Amino acid sequence: MTMRRFLLTTAAMTAAVTFAATPAAADTLREALVRAYQTNPTLSGARANLRAQDENVPIARADGLPSVQSTVDFTETMKNAQNNFLAPERSLNANASVRYPILNFGAVRNSVKAAETRIEAGRANLRGTEANMFTAVVAAYMDVIRDEAIVSLNQQNLRTLEVNLQATNDRFEVGDLTRTDVAQSQARRAIAEGQLRQAEAQLIASRETYVRVVGNAPGALELPPPLPNLPADPESAVRVALDDNPVLLAAAKARDATRYDINVAKTQRLPRVSAVVGGSYYNYLGTLPGGSSSPGDGVGATAGLSMTLPLFQGGRPAAQVRQAQARRSQAIEQVTETERGVIAQSRAAYAGWQSAQQVIRSSEIAVEANRLSLEGVRAENSVGTRTILDILNAEQELLNSQVTLVTARRDAYVAGFSLLAAMGRAEAEDLGLDGGPLYDPVANYDRVRRKYSDWGSDPDPQPIATRTVDSAPQTAVVSPNAMANDPVLQPPVDSAPANPAITPR
Repeated sequence: MTMRRFLLTTAAMTAAVTFAATPAAADTLREALVRAYQTNPTLSGARANLRAQDENVPIARADGLPSVQSTVDFTETMKNAQNNFLAPERSLNANASVRYPILNFGAVRNSVKAAETRIEAGRANLRGTEANMFTAVVAAYMDVIRDEAIVSLNQQNLRTLEVNLQATNDRFEVGDLTRTDVAQSQARRAIAEGQLRQAEAQLIASRETYVRVVGNAPGALELPPPLPNLPADPESAVRVALDDNPVLLAAAKARDATRYDINVAKTQRLPRVSAVVGGSYYNYLGTLPGGSSSPGDGVGATAGLSMTLPLFQGGRPAAQVRQAQARRSQAIEQVTETERGVIAQSRAAYAGWQSAQQVIRSSEIAVEANRLSLEGVRAENSVGTRTILDILNAEQELLNSQVTLVTARRDAYVAGFSLLAAMGRAEAEDLGLDGGPLYDPVANYDRVRRKYSDWGSDPDPQPIATRTVDSAPQTAVVSPNAMANDPVLQPPVDSAPANPAITPR
């Protein structure tokens, strides 16, 4: 199964959480990713930024195209000099010129190349933004699933401890247990209630994060499908990441663009040659004195070449060249820095994924062992060889192992997706999202790159991302269908009290 199709599968996770039941009409991870892809402000802002970068190409190309200028002057003579009795009282002068650059020693060509290369870097950065946003969605999605399960486990644990406390009080009243047993049950119930409140607060925070990233409140969330094509070892992950990681590709393109910047800076000390064609028109508007032999209006035309030869600019061109070279050196080092980060990120994500897988396996063993241990401790308590504290400790150990298992499954999935993102395989095109056409960053570039009109513009920008100001505050309510009911926790602790005449209320 390819990464493009992994979200289209209807299979559940291979290692499904044993205590989670999924309702029929639940939200899916693919639905969350599609919604975020369409409405997340970080992603829509990055797309707008890339469209702004697209405009650098026509801006750079404009320096190599003809420029047309015109001036119109109207003059009204308020008072003529005494010796200038032939001057007109008013005049109208109009001039127009066309300047076409002929020789600029590659300044325009290199400026365009630099702009195009930076646009390629911008497209790679947009890919990176997509991958980061999708990783955030996956983390938020899995956080909600994890925290709902933890809240359910703590709720059930608290209910069990409440039943146990009641039974302990009943047995204390008939002298079967001591005040110490009651105090132990009361303390453990109080601790459980505090743990539940902490879990509920964490669930609310995770749901609010989901609203922020995805744009709507989470419903009942389905378990996500398994992640495909995860690497067999960290070196395989690094090899793919060095070829496909979008952040590294963007850094390399930014480095390549600086080479053109140096060439542009060098042209600032070279001559520029342009062809110039001009025309003029004058009209004295019938205000020439009668004795004047000059015509009342006329036209003129000129054509020629214009050369600008810099002789001395105070060291500015040399400083610009050195500045461009230093920035290229910085860009080269940034590629190395980014490469180091990608290698570390890939290896760390692989290690985190592998570690979480191992924690899952050990936690599954621990949960099963703690289940058997709790059953055994209860049975031994019924014949008087175990104390109430032994049962309470066994319950707590089972709860801790279940929470560890839930957390490890969340961590494994998020680490696996982060690993795919580091490898450059967690973007919209890879995920096969089918919530509408995917955003094409090349389409806008093709639309604007050959535009020459000075009067073109786009429609006024309108919001794309959805606001969450009207969303209701999230709560810690967990759907009964998703309750993490472990059958071994349901019977009361004192299911077989030593005194058969005592029935827990």
